[in-house]
Amino acid sequence: MAEEVRGPDTAALDEVVTFTSELIRIDTTNRGGGDCRERPAAEYVAERLAAAGVEPTLLERTPGRTNVVARIPGTDPSAEALLVHGHLDVVPADPAEWTTHPFSGEVRDGTVWGRGAVDMKNMDAMVLAVVRSWARQGVRPRRDIVLAYTADEEASAEDGSGFLADRHAVLFEGCTEGISESGAFSFHPQPGTTLYPIAAGERGTAWLKLTAHGRAGHGSKVNTANAVTRLADAVARIGSHPWPVRLTATVRAALTELAALYAIDVDTHAPDLDVDLLLDKLGPAAAIVEPTVRNSTNPTILDAGYKVNVIPGQAVAYIDGRTLPGTEEEFAATMDRLTGPDVEWEFHHREVALEAPVDSPTFAKLRAAVERFDPAGHVVPFTMSGGTDAKQFSRLGITGYGFSPLRLPPGLDYAALFHGVDERVPVDALHFGVQVLDHYLKSA
Repeated sequence: MAEEVRGPDTAALDEVVTFTSELIRIDTTNRGGGDCRERPAAEYVAERLAAAGVEPTLLERTPGRTNVVARIPGTDPSAEALLVHGHLDVVPADPAEWTTHPFSGEVRDGTVWGRGAVDMKNMDAMVLAVVRSWARQGVRPRRDIVLAYTADEEASAEDGSGFLADRHAVLFEGCTEGISESGAFSFHPQPGTTLYPIAAGERGTAWLKLTAHGRAGHGSKVNTANAVTRLADAVARIGSHPWPVRLTATVRAALTELAALYAIDVDTHAPDLDVDLLLDKLGPAAAIVEPTVRNSTNPTILDAGYKVNVIPGQAVAYIDGRTLPGTEEEFAATMDRLTGPDVEWEFHHREVALEAPVDSPTFAKLRAAVERFDPAGHVVPFTMSGGTDAKQFSRLGITGYGFSPLRLPPGLDYAALFHGVDERVPVDALHFGVQVLDHYLKSA
């Protein structure tokens, strides 16, 4: 009989809670203006890696915007390396809106509270706890594991994964696959059903800047070339545009598996497939795929004028656009049509869409690791509606999967906690994540 592989030691289960709490207390708010300083969190991680015998390298493009990279040698030098990455920055949080201070890291009633509890200092802590457990137990993975704790993920990634991919690619030599945030969290669409979506794709980022020009003048005069009116018309068209269904391979796989789970007979390749009707039949489970069956464009910022009785000569708007693989030309042509002749548009920030195979040995091992610790759970592939650092690392030929496992109780809305108020993670979920990650990284 094969020898049972040991799991993480009990110290790792204690450490993951401590690390999550203490990382939350280090305020690494990224407002997008360049004032974030991830260095204290990077030094925290680096010190604990070094104490476990893993040599960290600290790298900065901008002073204070620090990244940590380390490599754990595997037992098989011929095996391809695996990248495990997480970001150290977090989105802003207003303490007045929270019941617990967002940077307290308070551990109360079996839960760790604070900004970053699910995005993604929990994953940073889980990986750190696993690596230190290996050091205490004398464990080595089969393949090299490259760890990357990055800066600036919540903005442009220019000081984080983009900088690492552009300037320090040698540190990721041999890496062919990677795992990171936003996958393998439990979701309860109905009593008795637990789903674990594992991300095998990301929609592309297509943030747009719209500029309307017109004739400046007095607010009391007739003006048929009003820049604000022109911009508002274009923004309204873009915001209400009914994007057509475009199914990717990952989304088809998700729909197929969910339909089978609910005993719905469906052929996702059928030319007469009514995707919206299928989503209705899936009920709450549709939330996994509904944001990714289409491109999307949501207006987010408007900027025009300086005085109520002055018609400005220019007005500007920003749009959060997201694209599915293979739809880039369609997206651009649609923007040309929706903006019209009086409004110019350009890409403010652009990143390609990603898609990883769901029929791969890697996805099978990710699935097996989750189902080992929750045999009643159902793993399904999905595409992220947003994006992660995996887009930057893909430039190095690294295929990314979203895999930061958490077993959450029914009623705890993960999606609402992500960038939301009262972000928190149960201690039991952290323990589950450490066990799943430990098992997967040993078997990868």
